Amino acid sequence: MKKKNRFFSMLITAGMIFTLAACGKGGDDAKPADSTPAAQQSSTQGNAGSQDAGSNDANSNDAGYKLTVPAKLTGKLNLIELDDRDTSVLRGVKTMGNSFGSQEDINGKDPSLTDVRCIFGLNEWVEFYPDTDKEFGIRVWILKHRDDQEYYATCKFSDLMPGFASYCDLHYPEDAEDPMDWYWGSFYLNPEDCEAGYYDFVFTYDGKAIATLVTRFYNDGELNSKSGEELEALMHE
Repeated sequence: MKKKNRFFSMLITAGMIFTLAACGKGGDDAKPADSTPAAQQSSTQGNAGSQDAGSNDANSNDAGYKLTVPAKLTGKLNLIELDDRDTSVLRGVKTMGNSFGSQEDINGKDPSLTDVRCIFGLNEWVEFYPDTDKEFGIRVWILKHRDDQEYYATCKFSDLMPGFASYCDLHYPEDAEDPMDWYWGSFYLNPEDCEAGYYDFVFTYDGKAIATLVTRFYNDGELNSKSGEELEALMHE
């Protein structure tokens, strides 16, 4: 009887040892490769996303400048109306190019704040005809487009700033035969240095941005066969 009881005791002990070994092995297999808790991972990802998106939140800007630039082209100048600058310096502007378009369509527009040519080609000379009383002092910075347009309200402009492509100083063309019909400044984007895509024209006076215009540059010759109506449609995509 004692031998029988001892035999059953040994069986029970062996079963317990086997069960404990199996549980220990299962715990090692179940351990995730990344021990960061799921809640903490979610929080980290959320913070990273908010850092990228935070600059797009115009209402969070202490200067009070609100994002007014739409995501798509409109041909509209977006004025940066802050107390430390005078947007009335620029009553409107006309832009022209020499690669496509004509006086009957996008090259024939009058200086405006709401209907400005905003599509161009790489390697195309872009000319500015501003409506202003200031004979000099307005500079146009050409930069890769930023979604966070409020950035321009406080940034310091230089040729070292991110996305810098070119700039153009606007001067009254007093030496021209007919100054009223002559451009105030011009530039082009070299396709060897710049790529096709969206750019911002940032008009500055006294070193501060007073207006922006979202533009798009196409590859050289890409729009030459487009009709006036097609070009106009591209300006309001």
